[in-house]
Amino acid sequence: MTSTYGYGKRLSELPFSSSETLKQTSYPHWYSPETGIYHSTFPAISLPPNSFLDVVSFIFSYQHNGLSALIDSSSGFSISYSELYPLVKTVASALHHLGISQGDVVLILLPNSVYFPVVFLAVLYLGAVVSTINPLSTVSEIKKQVTECNVRLVFSVHDNVEKLKSLGLSVIAVPENVDSGCEDVKFSVFYKIISGNYDLVKKPVISQDDTAAILYSSGTTGPSKGVVLTHRNFIAVVELFVRFEASQYEWLSWKNVYLAVLPMFHIYGISLFVLGLLSLGSSIVVMRKFDVNEMVRTIDRHGVTHFPVVPPMLMALIKAAKATSGNSLKSLKQVSCGAAPLSGKIIEDFVRTFHHVDLIQGYGMTESTAVGTRGFNTGKFCKYSSIGLLAPNMQAKVVNCGNGSFLPPGFSGELLLRGPGIMKGCCKLSEYMNNLEATMSTIDNDGWLHTGDIVYFDQDAYLYIIDRVKEIIKYKGFQIAPADLEAVLICHPEILDVAVTAAMDEELGEIPLAFVVRRPGSTLTQTAVIDYLVQQVAPHKKVRKVVFTNSIPRSAAGKILRRELRNSLTSTSRL
Repeated sequence: MTSTYGYGKRLSELPFSSSETLKQTSYPHWYSPETGIYHSTFPAISLPPNSFLDVVSFIFSYQHNGLSALIDSSSGFSISYSELYPLVKTVASALHHLGISQGDVVLILLPNSVYFPVVFLAVLYLGAVVSTINPLSTVSEIKKQVTECNVRLVFSVHDNVEKLKSLGLSVIAVPENVDSGCEDVKFSVFYKIISGNYDLVKKPVISQDDTAAILYSSGTTGPSKGVVLTHRNFIAVVELFVRFEASQYEWLSWKNVYLAVLPMFHIYGISLFVLGLLSLGSSIVVMRKFDVNEMVRTIDRHGVTHFPVVPPMLMALIKAAKATSGNSLKSLKQVSCGAAPLSGKIIEDFVRTFHHVDLIQGYGMTESTAVGTRGFNTGKFCKYSSIGLLAPNMQAKVVNCGNGSFLPPGFSGELLLRGPGIMKGCCKLSEYMNNLEATMSTIDNDGWLHTGDIVYFDQDAYLYIIDRVKEIIKYKGFQIAPADLEAVLICHPEILDVAVTAAMDEELGEIPLAFVVRRPGSTLTQTAVIDYLVQQVAPHKKVRKVVFTNSIPRSAAGKILRRELRNSLTSTSRL
């Protein structure tokens, strides 16, 4: 995404920072030129000082007036707030009866379900550890994860039971359709677990620093790695992301209705639908899988007010809104987007289509437990293209990718983050699962998480993401951000979707290559695409080759899987 500097200059037009420039410039109070540290503009939030506190007890310690906690979008089946905590305790007691103890790892291999948060919280209540995985994962991917994590038990859909048992795993089948009925023998164990026929287990002593979950990063820039998160990390995301964001608006949180389409196995979905929103009393309408028509019906039927999305979902929402008669989607108050930056075209399209709906972007990583920034388009600021302001208690640095020197507002470099959301809570404990080398290259001795994202802060403390460090294309010594080119190409009327990556060239090293999805019926050619871009970017930035494809591979969080695109180049004959 091509972002503009706070006073209208494009990033490419800004001068390179020198030590003399830094000395002569006055800086805002939230940036220290001596240390290079950016501080949150929000007051710090006090986190629980009690060392022995688990996130489940923390969530349910909050009082609210919420009624329905989790609602199945298709059947209307719901779990009320009065039922939720007792149900969590019941499932925890059943798991204890089945031999799950403190420190054991339980894998959740499920699509979105009203039962997903119940199982997740029950495991944590026991002091056991949750690991989640995409339900569409292959057997080899599942085997890798269960081996690394030493999984003791798996919750999955019935179709996966046999292949999981072939890996030597104990499996509990969970009904995808909550209307299936307790008489269905396939789910007899699960229904016995939630029936409450076990004596309630005595809750173990759990420290905030105990491991709560092992979640795997998306692997867009390398093999997936297990991120070890603690109860302290989860408490931080509840306070510094979900509850903090809710406090910035005048809406009564317990009256808000959220649509849960984002995958609950991903940190974005976990932070909202499995953890934070339950402390507010908000209602969560759960869709098992994303379907555009069902999305519209669900929003209207349940009066959805808040819709957290990733960019592909937002594009589908805009398209659906244009196709309606204008009587749908009236309940929406806010759409929040994360996991990948939005292009300027999509933002403009949304604002034109949804005049009454607030649009914000946010930033977080699995390694930061989704804590990073949140957007606030209030008052005199309406910066839709920004990923927001630093969350309370968070610090940041922007460093030169070449020499590591820190950079002030208006200058782009790699983003470093530090704060209570960073995995394992402090640098001595921070780790990827069984991967010391990856840990050391990601978190330094001072506890700074090297995000790999290229960003800059404007003069109002708003943060803008430019691209990934490892995705920068190096052409003849020039550095080219793929997102800059994508933001231009997506504006072409005959281009439906696009991704730019590097292709190897014997003479030039790397060249920009565009994967383009044409609109139905389009006869757009490679020459036309290149010529369109040439008119709008510097000569060294132009795309040198184009590959037309049916779709752009993306992660569950909506990020472009550039590594898959690069791998496909070796087998294509069109280059």
